[in-house]
Amino acid sequence: MGVNERAVAIVGAGPTGMMLAAELTLAGVDVTILEQRASRELESSRAGGLHCRTIEIFDQRGIADRFLSEGKAMQVAGFSMIRLDISDFPTRHPYGLALWQRHIERIMAGWVQELAVPIQWGQEVTGFTQDDAGVEIELSGGESLRAQYLVGCDGGRSVVRKTAGIEFPGWEPTSSSLVAEAKLAEEPEWGLRLDEKGTHGIGRLEDGETVRLVVREQHIGTTGEATLRDLSEAMVAVWGSDYGLHSPTWISRFTDATRQAASYRESRVLLAGDSAHVHSPVGGQGLGTGVEDAVNLGWKLAQVVKGTSPASLLDTYQAERHPIAARMLRSTMAQTALQRSDARLDALRETMTELLGMDEPRRRFAGMMSGLDRRYDLGEGHPLLGRRMPDLDLTTAEGPLRVFTLLHGARPLLLNLGEPRGFDVAPWADRVQAIDAEHHGEWELPVVGEVAAPTGVLVRPDGHVAWVGEGTHSGLAEALTRWFGPPALSPN
Repeated sequence: MGVNERAVAIVGAGPTGMMLAAELTLAGVDVTILEQRASRELESSRAGGLHCRTIEIFDQRGIADRFLSEGKAMQVAGFSMIRLDISDFPTRHPYGLALWQRHIERIMAGWVQELAVPIQWGQEVTGFTQDDAGVEIELSGGESLRAQYLVGCDGGRSVVRKTAGIEFPGWEPTSSSLVAEAKLAEEPEWGLRLDEKGTHGIGRLEDGETVRLVVREQHIGTTGEATLRDLSEAMVAVWGSDYGLHSPTWISRFTDATRQAASYRESRVLLAGDSAHVHSPVGGQGLGTGVEDAVNLGWKLAQVVKGTSPASLLDTYQAERHPIAARMLRSTMAQTALQRSDARLDALRETMTELLGMDEPRRRFAGMMSGLDRRYDLGEGHPLLGRRMPDLDLTTAEGPLRVFTLLHGARPLLLNLGEPRGFDVAPWADRVQAIDAEHHGEWELPVVGEVAAPTGVLVRPDGHVAWVGEGTHSGLAEALTRWFGPPALSPN
């Protein structure tokens, strides 16, 4: 390929874009990231943590410890402000992680730099055109770039989505809030406040001097950039004072507008993360959902680019991820309703708190919020089918291994848990790693509980189970072909 040609161009160097670029690079695909920011530095802390499934995904690539060493492990899952404890869930990480997004992005940037992923800073996409062979991308400054595929990871106001003409239906906002980092001359009312206007809060940041504020605005539909005056007026309306507000480093406005792209793909253009779905930040699921999008799409796009699989494999990205985000949007809409306080809402909140204090509802909702209950509809069969593969401790000829260790390279994995050399995958040996292993212990899934031990499991690079053997080879060849391309021809 020429200097200005790539197999895949990704627009946006946030967590979704970087995760996708890493997945493609691990699969041996030439990729570049186009980012309109001048540098990696974020002006704010942004999101404040990782849910369990996101930590697991990082663990599948061997980088979870980088985040765990800098964050604080704690129970972060919740529905609105109703905490959901996952400490009894069958996972190596039965917790979430408190860690600001600027640190999350810094750690991810270090990883993609090790993988030699090029990030072109200060490059704004102004438009593009498609043809049968690729996408011609126009950049600010008059330059252009050609790629076989273009993926928009460029946020809720996605230029890629708009240029592709992909509809973005949903619900208009019912509330507007300001979030900021600034300094206060006076001692404020620390912590959260819930009233008839909404949910507000003030807390200290790491330096002990700067505070992070979230405050509901009185009116919806304000346009333009949020100002210091907007923030001061909103604070006075809630607390009766702005506490000597000064020296803001960042002020932003967000709403509970809820929208989802009608399609995640338009020919050679795809969407992932916030470019495909926007919602209230309540519940903290946005970052993790984007990372899940990336690991679902990455290996599929890589196989299509390399000619291993037909382009129709990309249809499974929409089929699997669109329902997950749709469910998440409904969840955030429901939680938003509990972000205010009056007699009726307080009664509803008390009822939900009582309900979620019961074990079965707690498990169901905690599984949803933590991301551990994800299941793609791959048909009928064993409860493992379509779900995340648990990180089991295995005994192999090479010694003890964890399942996630075998996924570090983002390669498909066939685990033979029955008779040694029980499966013949020679026609897929260039694509699928086959391991004979034993597991001495129970098989337990979050929310589902204990399941029957299989004799074989085919695990996709995203960590989801594509086939389960229950004493026979039935369906294995079909699953291998469906997900990883047709068998290689035997040499004559």
